[in-house]
Amino acid sequence: MRIVVAPDSFKGTLTAAEAARALADGWLSVRPADEVVLRPMADGGEGTVDAFAELPGGQVRTVDVVGPTGAPRVARWVMLPDGTAVIELAECCGLLLLDEPAPGEAHTLGFGLAIRAAIEAGASRLLLAIGGSASTDGGAGMLVGLGARLLDEGGAEVAAPGNATLRRIATVDTSEMVAPPAGGAVILSDVDNPLLGERGAAAVFGPQKGGDPVVLEPGLAHFAGVLGGDPTAPGAGAAGGAGFALQWWGALFSAGAEAVGEAVGLPAAAETADLVITGEGALDAQTAAGKVVSYVRRVVGDSRTAVVAGRIDAEVDGFAGAVSLLELAGESALTEPAWAARAAGAHLAERFATP
Repeated sequence: MRIVVAPDSFKGTLTAAEAARALADGWLSVRPADEVVLRPMADGGEGTVDAFAELPGGQVRTVDVVGPTGAPRVARWVMLPDGTAVIELAECCGLLLLDEPAPGEAHTLGFGLAIRAAIEAGASRLLLAIGGSASTDGGAGMLVGLGARLLDEGGAEVAAPGNATLRRIATVDTSEMVAPPAGGAVILSDVDNPLLGERGAAAVFGPQKGGDPVVLEPGLAHFAGVLGGDPTAPGAGAAGGAGFALQWWGALFSAGAEAVGEAVGLPAAAETADLVITGEGALDAQTAAGKVVSYVRRVVGDSRTAVVAGRIDAEVDGFAGAVSLLELAGESALTEPAWAARAAGAHLAERFATP
């Protein structure tokens, strides 16, 4: 049999690459003669760099940036053989880098610095994963990292461009800002929300970052008016509005899981597979909204897709198989996640493989 293993990360426990290896090891412990192909996946959130680092010829590079509140940080990014650079916002200024939320102060400056470093390193194309952000700064910090200057009414530079300072911005000087590379820039995200309104960045995602939408929304609205662009565009509200600033800069929005799947060659790898094993930390109602599992299921089809998840809180009718790590391994799913994933791989091999 030919098996393709293409999970997302199991947030907080396993990266996508770690989950894929563990599932594969479990399968091979039961059926060692089978061909098992690993295609770790991501949807534009945490773990995207890890997924691309597994591709043949992918080079992991590092860059000095600053975290979401300005602390020095070394972030990783990946250069692919064709000159495509993969940069992950969560690596630079993600919410998980904070001990406690900072809704007014957190910014995306570090992400902009990483993007600029990749361009200066010769990247011909950018894949920009923007999930997991800590900020609601409308992407203002990112634009500063790219070389823009945010100025107040008196012409003074607005420092620390978090949401709390957005309303001080009167103009944006772009004379020294770098442009996207010749091959363009693609935004990887599983979020299609607009920038403003009841489905906007402040209303939907602000509370997850410790913020009050009533406080956050005016800053975003003001900054959108100064910058221009289209705040109603799908994905403008992603990453606290970084999606808005990126589209204004010239990046194109793409469904994250689909773009990652194409880049890692999942459709081609799965074409001749007998079974594709995918998964993520939690299989719930949100899984259908652009997540990795829904993408894999759509590409491969129900009859050849098995899913493994930390917990399953959704209907799994139609899948070739479904395994909940919590049901299979109990608390060990949290304390020994790699062991639990290996057990799930073995379970699938025993249950669904042809003798």
